[in-house]
Amino acid sequence: MQIEVQNTPDKNVINFFPEVAISKSNNAEFADSKTLRKSPLAERIFDIGGIKSVFINKEMISVTKEDNASWDDLKALILAELMEFLSTGEEVIIEKNQPDSPEEIIQKIMGLLDARIRPAVKQDGGDIKFKKYEDGIVYVEMCGACAGCPYALHTLKEGVEKIIKSYIPEVKSVENYEK
Repeated sequence: MQIEVQNTPDKNVINFFPEVAISKSNNAEFADSKTLRKSPLAERIFDIGGIKSVFINKEMISVTKEDNASWDDLKALILAELMEFLSTGEEVIIEKNQPDSPEEIIQKIMGLLDARIRPAVKQDGGDIKFKKYEDGIVYVEMCGACAGCPYALHTLKEGVEKIIKSYIPEVKSVENYEK
């Protein structure tokens, strides 16, 4: 099985793209013992050590390492775990029947921002920070070059909002946070 490895602008995050579909469900982030129970794959990756979080969606696994860990040590171990686990055909994410709690939705939003959105925004000299999630609305703050950019609202609505809404159906809109 081939797995494409993609570095991101964040030196602590690497994305892994297996040639097979990873999950039948929406995306999920795993960063603590409570959430880890919902993904045997994330549990195995955490067992390697030096891992801060694992974000999984249908086509990729994004791994965030701890600051003091080294990708030289971790990358091969993660690839081995991915290949072994995906060859078993076991479910990557254990589904539950009740809707996500606001805390779980926030974890998903944060994972998506870190894995997909922030790296793209950082390439243009900006950043985007999560502020709050309330009644289906995600509030973010555009920072750096994005803060004064005339295209910031377009980026927010046509880029950020579309991505988040496509992965997290509970989100109704993404708005700029007004201080």
